[in-house]
Amino acid sequence: MSRITAVAEQSGITLPHTDGRARPPGSGPVQPHLFLVLQADQPLAPAARYGLGRVEAVNVGRGPREATRAEAAGVRRLDLRVPDRWMSGTHASLTRVLGRFVLEDRGSKNGTILNGTPTTRAELQDGDVVELGHTFFVYRDAVPTDPDEPEDLLATDLRAAAPGLVTLQTPLQRQFRLLGQVAASNVSVVIRGDSGTGKELCARAVHKLSGRAGAFVAVNCGALPDTLVETELFGYRKGAFSGANEDRPGLIRSGDRGTVFLDEIGDLPLPAQAAFLRALQEQEVVPVGGTRPVAVDFRLCAATHRDLDQLVERGEFRADLLARIAGFTIPLPPLRERREDLGLIVGTLLRRLHPDRAERVSFSCEAARALFAHEWPLNVRELEKSLQAAVVLAGGEPVALWHQPEAVRAAALDGSSSGGGAKPLSAEDRALRADLEARFREHQGNVSAVARAMGKARMQIQRWVRRLGLDPASYR
Repeated sequence: MSRITAVAEQSGITLPHTDGRARPPGSGPVQPHLFLVLQADQPLAPAARYGLGRVEAVNVGRGPREATRAEAAGVRRLDLRVPDRWMSGTHASLTRVLGRFVLEDRGSKNGTILNGTPTTRAELQDGDVVELGHTFFVYRDAVPTDPDEPEDLLATDLRAAAPGLVTLQTPLQRQFRLLGQVAASNVSVVIRGDSGTGKELCARAVHKLSGRAGAFVAVNCGALPDTLVETELFGYRKGAFSGANEDRPGLIRSGDRGTVFLDEIGDLPLPAQAAFLRALQEQEVVPVGGTRPVAVDFRLCAATHRDLDQLVERGEFRADLLARIAGFTIPLPPLRERREDLGLIVGTLLRRLHPDRAERVSFSCEAARALFAHEWPLNVRELEKSLQAAVVLAGGEPVALWHQPEAVRAAALDGSSSGGGAKPLSAEDRALRADLEARFREHQGNVSAVARAMGKARMQIQRWVRRLGLDPASYR
């Protein structure tokens, strides 16, 4: 029995199946998938997921958004149309050869770029980023499937239980569904993930779905001074100590009939863990300086970037407290492991950060390429700040590479990509690329004008553009 199934049964959750029988998630086969992640000039256009398990060939080209499956002469094909004016009518193909998919440019006008490098033919590896026109795809060679999900899925067809709980990754999608079901109960929830992965957003979604009438109270356990933990959490009575001039309810009682979110619970000092365990077990707290317990009704959500089991082994976290809070645990992967969701997340952030101009925001290909090249060590929070500044700096023009933070620019210029297929640029090529970018900005993307300014043939400039993955049109 899988951990997800076990937790579901303990929580009284039924995992549905179309024939009426309960079936554990992930019982479908593992298959290759192609994800349409981002259209640089239309970042709010819906992302999509296409299963490749039952096809031998995929054709991609310009046209109204459409995915058509057909079989001819015993060959099963998937035809993808994308409304990208920079894409050729028949731009590129994927063909299954000896069990692997091979990417091939079909004589397109603007070429095919794999992991930031122009290519005509290459065998795809897991995580490769494919750029056709102004559209970015991510290839995955082993995605767990869900028998109840369609082979082709638009992001607009995803049913999000709450804002932020949406993904094209099938395993994470199942976790979000289970979380939505758990939210309606009193089961405690632990959210694991690195800093910036959206743990508080997830906890707020749980509170919203719970229907509890009280407040959502967030507590940063790492910021609580050891000497003040109990007064901050449990409150105090007037006169309990010097300076206690009035009664204070404390953070736990502030979450009465609501949700208390303990962020970085692994940083809670051991003495406070013992006191909090009692409050959780008895649903009551004793304020500092008080003699009688005060009843409190709260739902617990906790988050941590640390391994609580290891903390228990080292004696830094109470085993009985871990047993009490670990009703349902959901892991949030870092952004570098969610390349398939990059466009989905960018669209969500743009709508929230710039609601009045989100529909008009666009990216140059270099800027969009940089989003895939950067590792995002601070995750969604870092992406949010990057987008917020870049859109302002662009001032209504397409977001260019130089509008983005230095770390993001550096990743693009180094040619590093999530797929690992691109070779880092030499120092000479980085200098050439920077010079060309400056000249394209000066001459508004006019290749002939840049050629004259540099004293080079127009064909030489075009060769450099293809080799260095530049897009003159994005500077116009």
